[in-house]
Amino acid sequence: MASFRIAGDRRLKGEIVPQGAKNEALQILCAVLLTDQPVTIHNIPNIRDVNKLIELLENLGVKTERLSESSVRFQADDVDIDVLDSEDYRNKASTLRGSVMLLGPMLGRFKTGRIPRPGGDKIGRRRLDTHFLGFEQLGAQFNYDSEDGGMYHVDASRLKGTYMLLDEASVTGTANVVMAAVLAEGTTTIYNAACEPYLQQLCAMLNRMGAKISGIASNLLTIEGVGKLGGTEHTMLPDMIEIGSFIGLAAMTQSEITIKDCRIPQLGIIPNVFRRLGIQLEFRGDDIFIPAQERYQIESFLDGGMMTVADAPWPGFTPDLLSIVLVTAIQAQGTLLIHQKMFESRLFFVDKLIEMGAQIILCDPHRATVIGLDRRQQLKGIRMSSPDIRAGVALLIAALSAKGESIIDNIEQIDRGYQNIDLRLNAIGARIERL
Repeated sequence: MASFRIAGDRRLKGEIVPQGAKNEALQILCAVLLTDQPVTIHNIPNIRDVNKLIELLENLGVKTERLSESSVRFQADDVDIDVLDSEDYRNKASTLRGSVMLLGPMLGRFKTGRIPRPGGDKIGRRRLDTHFLGFEQLGAQFNYDSEDGGMYHVDASRLKGTYMLLDEASVTGTANVVMAAVLAEGTTTIYNAACEPYLQQLCAMLNRMGAKISGIASNLLTIEGVGKLGGTEHTMLPDMIEIGSFIGLAAMTQSEITIKDCRIPQLGIIPNVFRRLGIQLEFRGDDIFIPAQERYQIESFLDGGMMTVADAPWPGFTPDLLSIVLVTAIQAQGTLLIHQKMFESRLFFVDKLIEMGAQIILCDPHRATVIGLDRRQQLKGIRMSSPDIRAGVALLIAALSAKGESIIDNIEQIDRGYQNIDLRLNAIGARIERL
């Protein structure tokens, strides 16, 4: 287990480039299984979860050629389905929640699939019903074998297009069903589909490969099945979660930071949510400039009520940034209610922030009230552990703003989602040592 030692109370200054989007990568990389032709992907983040997924693809027989640090050419012309039955595949796939995304392409192209119960963040119940119900409506038949290490065996020999109303607007669920439907017979209509930019990217890529998907960017997708898909080239978006993390970092540490190449039109309401915390943002072309601010004040609602930030399906606010908004509010002037609707365990890390000196009331597993310190006192460094990716970076932001030294253990969680975060922040003035 690795740790970060962080010297706090340092102002940062400089430019930082966000990595490729983790949540897009997990969809896009699985889509290479849909064709036997070469698919070239650019702006791939060098992070643990993505590298594990590429390794799984290679184990299945997908050829990979690294063209640069962030670009890889894939060709799935010799996939070995029998690998799905191996103990090695089961062990690797069960530690990576993104491995469930392999199922849709497998069912679409090879008409069969196996997947172990996936792992991932321990942030509460994250059900897979949307994936499986969608596949079943397309004609797939499931068999869960608890004696075979908890494997799902799927027969998709008769996939046929249909109308479906998803039980929730799941991003990964929608993407998985779309990847199965593009090679199914007939037309599939998906209502209550997720419409996040990452899903829009996937649909656009599939259309370049020869799929026929309409309704992109809406919650009603229509997919006309085709017999075969070809190769393509695709560049992933910058990671909106990392962009939001850097905005919060700049505010908490009173730093002047420029975030480069943000693809601002794809960020939705993220910039405005941080503005409502009182953080100054300036768009300079496609860059976001955050000036050093001594103070920032949380807005109130028009009727004088306490500001609330809650997560919601796109174009609502992404749940992955609620941890960052929460930690950013610690040094604001005013009070903020965080309402985490989707996961019931994601706010439990606030006990560490309270130990550092933050004024936070954990109302229940889904809600926390932050009473801003308004710089009247500084957080103090402590030793803590990262419970998940986003909480880990929130704790890192708190440590960078705190007085004294902090140590964060279990930083493998942070490495799952943030590429060389210590080196990139050290380049603009942080002092983070990897132990």
